[in-house]
Amino acid sequence: MKISIAIHGGAGTLVKGMMTPEKEQNYRADLEKALNAGYSALAEGKSAIDAVEIAVRVMEDSPLFNAGKGSVFTADETHEMDAAIMDGKTLNAGAVSLISGIKNPVSLARDVMDKSEHVFLAGKGALQFAKLQGYTQEPDSYFYDEFRHEQWLEIKDTDSFQLDHSSKKDSKFGTVGAVACDADGNIAAATSTGGMTNKRFGRIGDSPMIGAGNYANNETCAISCTGSGEFFIRGVVAYDVACLIEHKGYSLQKAADEVINKRILKIGGDGGLIAVNSKGDIAMPFNTEGMYRGCRNSDGLEEINIYL
Repeated sequence: MKISIAIHGGAGTLVKGMMTPEKEQNYRADLEKALNAGYSALAEGKSAIDAVEIAVRVMEDSPLFNAGKGSVFTADETHEMDAAIMDGKTLNAGAVSLISGIKNPVSLARDVMDKSEHVFLAGKGALQFAKLQGYTQEPDSYFYDEFRHEQWLEIKDTDSFQLDHSSKKDSKFGTVGAVACDADGNIAAATSTGGMTNKRFGRIGDSPMIGAGNYANNETCAISCTGSGEFFIRGVVAYDVACLIEHKGYSLQKAADEVINKRILKIGGDGGLIAVNSKGDIAMPFNTEGMYRGCRNSDGLEEINIYL
């Protein structure tokens, strides 16, 4: 059975002119680290669910991506992180939203799936659950990133907010995610994000919503999305790809392309997704200038790309 994994670090990316060779090298290095960590887990016989959690944790630990350590600042100068994980074999899922102080939100989402009767926990309740599971609250300084703070200072005290991948200026780094197919043909997906810079009112995007930004079902595909969350929620994007496969008999690539290059654009959304099926096929479409992404399989495919 073919093992495969795909990861993303956000769609939109830095406009090519803004990307320095040094920055590009750093992004590629961290993407490669995450990709190899997830792939090694699969090669050792670990499950797809383990592989996606491992890969996402590596990206959460990097200040380059808007998840975990690199999360953007809210209007209140705090961090509110979201994450989701789903097992395609059982359709079990876990998600957390509006959490702060947790180093690896994806692992907390996994614990919600494995150690609670629930799927989705948010805010104070999610943090109470984390405490019961032995998580420690990291100090604010752990999540402080000079670049992110400057990003926030530019728009604080205004009503504007900034999506990571918006092309308005040099300030778009993304949501992270991983999808994988293990040696048993089981698939899984995980997604983690720090949301939007200067967000208010407890805004939640598509990343932690099962079916919108994250979904996995062995019968169809595993998907992790990145992009304009409000539109991905309205388009129920992750599940939409699965539906086209299930009900119209589309291939993974055709379904993913249809949703990203037609359906989401039609309602005004932009972004991309990564997808895998139980045969180990991979699709990574996006309709922005670029998407931090990488994939690897046991047939020798290995690539890391930022632009087209």
